[in-house]
Amino acid sequence: MERELKNPIHLNTRQMAVVGMLSGVTIFLGISGLGFIPLPNGVKATIMHLPVIIGAIIEGPIVGSIIGLAFGLFSMYQAFTAPTPLSFWFWNPIIALVPRILIAITSYYIYSLFKNKYKSFGIGAAAIVGTLTNTVGVLGLSYAFYLERISKIINTSTSEEVLKYIIVIGLANGVPEAAISLLITIPVVRAILKMKK
Repeated sequence: MERELKNPIHLNTRQMAVVGMLSGVTIFLGISGLGFIPLPNGVKATIMHLPVIIGAIIEGPIVGSIIGLAFGLFSMYQAFTAPTPLSFWFWNPIIALVPRILIAITSYYIYSLFKNKYKSFGIGAAAIVGTLTNTVGVLGLSYAFYLERISKIINTSTSEEVLKYIIVIGLANGVPEAAISLLITIPVVRAILKMKK
């Protein structure tokens, strides 16, 4: 007697469609360059993490985590195929994957705290926390794994200088990314939630 094949993480058809669609959006944003918004200070803010946050809020942490995994795998692919001086950070699967998966988990649970009474606030808080999870996770793990290598790149011998360098990157990228995430995520998620009713 043949056994029925079961989905080990219990995703329904709609959730699988959301995973496919939002993972595709993430990869498209990366390949097309539309996922990077140039800022006046010369820094490029990324919005490639937004599908992870949106997926987590509308379909839960498992769906969001799978989209986050797709984001992380694409980061690794990009780091190998179009390397920059800091691409070696994303050759490490812990740095490339773990923060991207955690985006979904932190976003979902922050949203869950507020969704019943303060839905828009919950979406906004999830967008900011999810964005900062990515920024702090990537930079923190990069500092932990590659302190010596980064110190050579910026020509210093002290861990304090490397930490300052990491903090400057975090502020230059994290603050505008959190603001952009807030502005985009609230209207998009509210529109999707209305359609789901």
